[in-house]
Amino acid sequence: MAFEGLSDKLSAAFKRLKNKGRLTEADVKEAMREVRLALLEADVNYKVAKDFTASVAERAIGEKVMESLTPAQMVIKLVNEELTALMGGEASRLATANRPPCVVMMCGLQGSGKTTHSAKLAKWLKSQGHRPLLVACDVYRPAAITQLQVVGEKAGVPVFERGTENPVSIAQKAVKHAKDYGNDYVILDTAGRLHIDEQLMAELKNICSAVSPQEILLVVDSMTGQDAVNVAQSFNELLEISGVILTKLDGDTRGGAALSVRAVTGKPIKFAGTGEKLDELEVFHPARMASRILDMGDVMSLIEKAQQQIDDREAEALAKKLQQDSFDFNDMLDQFRQIQKMGDIKSLLGMIPGMGKQLKDVDIDERQFARVEAIILSMTAKERQKPDIINPSRKRRIAAGCGMRVEDVNRLLKQYETMRQLMKKMKSMGKKGGRGLPMGLGGFGGKGGNPFGF
Repeated sequence: MAFEGLSDKLSAAFKRLKNKGRLTEADVKEAMREVRLALLEADVNYKVAKDFTASVAERAIGEKVMESLTPAQMVIKLVNEELTALMGGEASRLATANRPPCVVMMCGLQGSGKTTHSAKLAKWLKSQGHRPLLVACDVYRPAAITQLQVVGEKAGVPVFERGTENPVSIAQKAVKHAKDYGNDYVILDTAGRLHIDEQLMAELKNICSAVSPQEILLVVDSMTGQDAVNVAQSFNELLEISGVILTKLDGDTRGGAALSVRAVTGKPIKFAGTGEKLDELEVFHPARMASRILDMGDVMSLIEKAQQQIDDREAEALAKKLQQDSFDFNDMLDQFRQIQKMGDIKSLLGMIPGMGKQLKDVDIDERQFARVEAIILSMTAKERQKPDIINPSRKRRIAAGCGMRVEDVNRLLKQYETMRQLMKKMKSMGKKGGRGLPMGLGGFGGKGGNPFGF
């Protein structure tokens, strides 16, 4: 998980302040020394780390402790605010064009994930109601055009290609094609190199001169740490980029790139890749990322993920079932399928405040979802609708039908009852099952950290 090591070290630094009645200058300096070391170990640029801790220390020493906060909480609050500011403060929106199409040029080194993230961005734009066009401008890398066509088809976005023609000519023809066919965004997947060279930059500059892109987005691999920041700085000096897409933030990355790239280049991180699937691309929200780093959760992103997957009509139907207390196994199966669509379960649970540390050593086996589905599908239609009729002989038949044990069936029945009771409680609190979180997220925490303890 991204930032896991940094989160642990920051938590350890703040823990020492918890028993103090008030902060002294020495306490603040000692805490900031540990914070600076934690940032450096996370591969944050040295100057960025030094300036960051100096700013927090200055504010902490200069501010009075709020009556409602402990000293440790005040320092965390200041660190949270400064982290947010360090990463840009506000989320940076993608440019639009007064006269469509809006041209977005994707650039980066070879292997950074440029082609895949071109498709991810196209799919994200399509989900926002736009009509993007992907353009194959990488005519050098073997199978680059084919790769873009494959991911474009998966994203449901058309791909414009002209074989191995001059990339500048391809870009110009693509823009004309977009105007003729009503595409409001043109995404140029340009060529990369193993390193920055004059030929690469000359070609990118020629494309810029020919089509005047509204956005020049640099795709950088966050796993490369400080090297990602150096690449961003070099591209920005030579090309004047407008923003950055950070990839692999779901991986075992130390996070230094996310914390340094804005400060070093002055250009915002606009999107973050959080997985391998085409829908695993997030708008980068500095405040939310700061909260994740400090294990404060990211409930807003969790709700947004849920809203993207939950159909309004399904939500209304579920609301009626809750009001009538008729939630059954068909509904439970729908809920778990919706959760699966939202992405990696451990990452989702990590967005809940305080869950980051609890999940650190927990191994959540997502194959449990397939086992749950197998058990439910082994039931008859009547059993799914009326779980109360499932007696011992029916349990044996269900277990035999899905190749599992009676104990597994019993465990699922218990899980179902827990979810049903949880929904009844939420109903009594006045919640009517709108487009909130799928209820299945409330039922995790089985034996060994598995959702159902199988």
